[in-house]
Amino acid sequence: MTRGILAGMAAGAAGTAALNAATYLDMTVRGRGSSSTPQETVEAIEQRLPVSVPGAGDVRENRVSGLASLSGIATGVGVGALFGVLHHAGLRLPKPLGAVLVALSAMASTDVSMARLRVSDPRAWSTTDWLSDLVPHLFYGAVTYATLEALDRS
Repeated sequence: MTRGILAGMAAGAAGTAALNAATYLDMTVRGRGSSSTPQETVEAIEQRLPVSVPGAGDVRENRVSGLASLSGIATGVGVGALFGVLHHAGLRLPKPLGAVLVALSAMASTDVSMARLRVSDPRAWSTTDWLSDLVPHLFYGAVTYATLEALDRS
């Protein structure tokens, strides 16, 4: 099981790099700004916990931004670890199906948490909003699942 977790974490890290690259490419091509929802999610979580992000002004904003980025990495690595365990346990799906399942799992974990925290309402998103979320997650899923399979063969 440890091997599955570690392989999944490595695969999730590779997938997270692919997701970030796809997101930054989209921002570059379309000239769009970065999303503020990761930082808003950190702040929504902070409001529900008995701790707060220390600092004021730019220092606090920078910490919230760092926590938001780290939470994205943790999600990507965590979803990868989950699928690493499943893969190690014998779940073998055709590559396209595995990639989509991994992608949708990661996407759902972030979108559902944002909805539950009332940071964003996916029901109100435009087609462009959905595509801006879906496409990078499909890259994440493809790279994560392909890496899992490659690590399994080695």
